[in-house]
Amino acid sequence: MEKWFENFPGLFLDYWRARNPPEQTQAEIDCLQSLLAVQPGSRLLDVPCGNGRIAIALSARGHRLTGLDISPELLAEARASAAEIEWIEGNMRDLHRTAEFDGAFCWGNSYGFMDDPGNREFLAAVASSLKPKARFVLDTGAAAESLLPTLQLRRWHRVADILFLAEGTYNACESRLEMKYTFIRGGVEQTEMVSLAVYTVAELRRMLECAGFNVMALYRSLDAEPFELGAKRLILVANKP
Repeated sequence: MEKWFENFPGLFLDYWRARNPPEQTQAEIDCLQSLLAVQPGSRLLDVPCGNGRIAIALSARGHRLTGLDISPELLAEARASAAEIEWIEGNMRDLHRTAEFDGAFCWGNSYGFMDDPGNREFLAAVASSLKPKARFVLDTGAAAESLLPTLQLRRWHRVADILFLAEGTYNACESRLEMKYTFIRGGVEQTEMVSLAVYTVAELRRMLECAGFNVMALYRSLDAEPFELGAKRLILVANKP
C-alpha cells in the first residue's frame, strides 16, 4: 500500500472538497502567511499540493506559487483552475530545487504517507529547496500526542451529501495507522485504503533537525495557540538556518 497516495479518485476527492469550504481556506492562508512571515511576491512551495486549494488562494494574494503532487488527476484540476502557477507532477521526496523558495508548507495532514526513509528524504528535499532563513510549516493531525489519546478505529459522519465511514487498525510495531475509508453517495460506494506513519512530536522535531531545520514553534490551531497533549492538530513551524 506504499503508493496508495498516487491518486484520489471520484468520491474521495469530492469529500475533501466539501470538507474545505472557501471560508476555511481563507482562514488557513491567513495563518500560513503569518507563520511563514512572507510578503506578496514571495516564492512559495506547496508540497504535496493536491488540487491546488491552498496554492491558488495564496497566489491570489500576490505570492508566486509552485505546487508539487504525485496525482495526475489532482494536478489536472489544479492546472485548469490556475494555469499561471507552476505545477509539477512527481513524488514529494524527489523535489530537485536548490535555495529557490522563500517559504514552503506541507498542509492538510499530508506528511507520513511514505515509509520512514521516504519521509526523511522529503524533509531533506524541502530544506534544500529553501533559501537561508526561509520557513517551513508542517500541519498534521497524525502526531502521536494528537491521535492516540482519543483514537477511534471505527467512525462515521456525513459531509454534504456524502456519507464517510472509516475503520482500521493501529500497527504499534510499525507506528502506522492502516485505515479503510468508504464513501457513499446516491447509491454509489467507493472504498480506499490509507496508510499513515504516526510520529511523536519529539520524533518529528528530530527528523526536521536532521534535515537541516531549526524548529521554532508548535501550535494547535490557526490562532497560534500552543500545542498540548490531545490537541487535534499540530502546526509545526521551522526555519532553515
